[in-house]
Amino acid sequence: MSDVLPVLVVDAANVVGSRPDGWWRDRHGAAQRLRDALEPLADDHDVILVVEGQASRVASIDRVEVIAAPRSGDDEIVRIAAALGARGRHVIVVTADRELRERLTAIGSEVAGPRTLPYTGK
Repeated sequence: MSDVLPVLVVDAANVVGSRPDGWWRDRHGAAQRLRDALEPLADDHDVILVVEGQASRVASIDRVEVIAAPRSGDDEIVRIAAALGARGRHVIVVTADRELRERLTAIGSEVAGPRTLPYTGK
């Protein structure tokens, strides 16, 4: 992970859930497709995908780090964003979750919505 690039932290459950493509039948597969769609963004960002539940088995790939939340995905995202922010990193979190967005802006993270990503679901 570079200390120069901004860090893109993606709330996998929220982003996958924003696309009504039948993701609920294969949460693991949907998280893998999201991970793969994020790979091109690694040219301009360090990319972290936070997964939980049935998607927890999704593995990292060369340019996308996957972190399985031990409990709450939202709590893990806030923990990651706070730790990176404390190191002086510019953190952008992708989620539509209003409560999570409030928690993140309170600690100085930038937030963006799921539609900003090159992920179509299928």
